[in-house]
Amino acid sequence: MSPVPSGRIHNLINIAAYSVLAAGVLVATRQSLLTVTPVQALNFTLGFFVGTFLLSPDLDLAEGRVDSKRRWGLLGFLWVPYGMLFSHRGLSHTWLLGPLTRLVYLAVVAALVVGLLRFVWPAVPLPGVPQPLSLKVLLPLLLGYYLSQWLHLIADGVRPDHGLRRARREVRKRF
Repeated sequence: MSPVPSGRIHNLINIAAYSVLAAGVLVATRQSLLTVTPVQALNFTLGFFVGTFLLSPDLDLAEGRVDSKRRWGLLGFLWVPYGMLFSHRGLSHTWLLGPLTRLVYLAVVAALVVGLLRFVWPAVPLPGVPQPLSLKVLLPLLLGYYLSQWLHLIADGVRPDHGLRRARREVRKRF
């Protein structure tokens, strides 16, 4: 297996890809080939950069020194259990479920923190989730997030059928 890029190289790949994509979208919108609102562009960008810098697939190595974990600052310790739950380049490095595992993990951690806050300090004012969350808001966020994850996986040499191939091998071993 060929060596995988460092975190710094992953970031450079994602930034370069984002720059090319943004330039292409800008040209396409100026020529009326595509319609992208500023809010959609902002949400895509937010999802992309959160996926690149904060929710990298390499958080499955969070017991060690991982750039994404360090970027969380004092909250980086929250990702250590994720690193213990998922083996490196396992489920966390699959194309659909891998990025979803980080979102679900983050949602569970947030729910536990909110639950603990409500238990300890019932009157604490907490920010609410804007309602309704429309597809126009969520879709660009998720597209940006998933694209950043897929670029990481491509750079690691992980094929889209990675999870399926691994599952088939596991089934063959057991039967």
